[in-house]
Amino acid sequence: MSDIIASVSAGDTSVTGLLAAEALRRAAKSRGKSIEVEVHNNDGVLNKLAPSHITGADVLVLVGNAKADEKRFSGIKTILASVEDILTDATAVLSRATIGGAEPPASASTAGAKKIVAITSCPTGIAHTFMAAEGLQQAAPALGYLIRVETQGSVGAQTPLTASEIAAADLVLIAADKQVDLSRFAGKQVFQSGTKPAINDGKALIARAFAEAKLQGGAAQSASAAPAAAQKVGPYKHLMSGVSFMIPFVTAGGLLIALAFAFGGIYATDPSHANTFAGALFEIGAKGAFTLFVPILAGYIAYSIADRPGLAPGMVGGLLSSLLGAGFLGAIAAGFIAGYGTSFLNRSIKLPRSLEGLKPVLILPLLGTLLTGLLMVYVVGTPVAEILAFLTNFLKSMQGSSAILLGLLLGAMMAFDMGGPVNKAAYAFSVGLLSASVYTPMAAVMAAGMTPPLGLALATKLFPRRFSEAERESGTATGALGLSFITEGAIPYAARDPFRVIPCTVAGSAVAGAISMAAGVELKVPHGGICVLPSPDAVTHLGFYIIALLAGTAITTVMLGVLKKNFVEAAV
Repeated sequence: MSDIIASVSAGDTSVTGLLAAEALRRAAKSRGKSIEVEVHNNDGVLNKLAPSHITGADVLVLVGNAKADEKRFSGIKTILASVEDILTDATAVLSRATIGGAEPPASASTAGAKKIVAITSCPTGIAHTFMAAEGLQQAAPALGYLIRVETQGSVGAQTPLTASEIAAADLVLIAADKQVDLSRFAGKQVFQSGTKPAINDGKALIARAFAEAKLQGGAAQSASAAPAAAQKVGPYKHLMSGVSFMIPFVTAGGLLIALAFAFGGIYATDPSHANTFAGALFEIGAKGAFTLFVPILAGYIAYSIADRPGLAPGMVGGLLSSLLGAGFLGAIAAGFIAGYGTSFLNRSIKLPRSLEGLKPVLILPLLGTLLTGLLMVYVVGTPVAEILAFLTNFLKSMQGSSAILLGLLLGAMMAFDMGGPVNKAAYAFSVGLLSASVYTPMAAVMAAGMTPPLGLALATKLFPRRFSEAERESGTATGALGLSFITEGAIPYAARDPFRVIPCTVAGSAVAGAISMAAGVELKVPHGGICVLPSPDAVTHLGFYIIALLAGTAITTVMLGVLKKNFVEAAV
């Protein structure tokens, strides 16, 4: 018998459903309640609720499109919620009903509690975004604070903060790995951090935020609100902002190119196929989406630095990079030149108040584009094009031991910090090479990124005594995240036992990357995990690729079984 039962309906988005289920489990555990959760997707029902679970349950939580009129749930108090509600604040959803006569501990003192509004965001907007939100939502009530979190995920802002909530807040906490617009927080105490501190220790982050938050001024002061932090992580956040906007173009273009070859064979690119369906798909993918992603990368790096005035100079610089053959390396250079150049012009040009309105729409785009364009044509473009050509030829000629070494390096980087700067550096490098038709590093990186959560999920089944009850319960969800190329699913395990878990994941991922590179596997899309493997021509040498995944997963699992000690409840 369980205190709470839940039915989650996620439709096509099975990973989101699993994340919602895990959020409900953690929220119930924080309230001292037992819970059983079933997840419906297009393939069936995962962990279907048994009659013994339903009998005697105090509350039913129906999430998404789950049906409230099922006979098996008759007579149970019901809470309706969307998947977004659960991912944003599962604890708040469970607080809608009094369970077992007890309210959460913090409820008695909420009247005088300080209020926090927070934003979480990561470059891909999939895992770190919601894990950071969950970390903050669990930590704030434990410290006696009220919190509202806005998650800026892959589909935009969910549960956006209202003006009244911002006005009433005592603290604004930004836990993000990419640039976040701070203009609406003028006059508030603001603290900026990455997502990892929120995931690993939300209580410590909130305490630090109250101690170190600084007054956020208007647009002219936003860059100096936290000078030390901006100096340390600013360029990385700007680069990741550009990458996050670029990924959809690469994904769409890569899959369309793969479909073009599936329908038209190896001759889909010939002029004779121009008027065929395969030719149209290639035109859309290669000459549409793939042509745009380099300017998009540069444009949104500049936008992250200089806001809207930097967008046009950045995109023009990115397009020039493509025309000059400088590719993604030139686009990164163009983005930073346009962003910092436009920002410098904005600070340096002083106009009468009556003419200030001309700066963002005329003066800054014009001068920023001129500055970026001249530097790309006369200074940056040619040397970077030569570097990219050398790198492309070198990578294409890699065979034997050199390919294995690159696979080992990229694989180890993907598992070292699982979504952090090292992981993202390997990922951004591989995605950028897609524009130069170099596909082997992308395959190695995705295999290596899938291995850590898959190995941990398998280890929870084969070596259950090495893990806590919560970790064992999360094993299935972790495996699903691994299959979806969401490396962050391994973070909770690594955070609890980093000195044993991280070496195991690094070893498994390095082997997966090395096998993929040695076999010459090519991957033409930057994301999707197992879902893209059946796509025609998206992956070459599929058999070797599956061997790489299985080998990396097996090594991680076996090493975990050897290195991890049996979990002792009293030691927690």
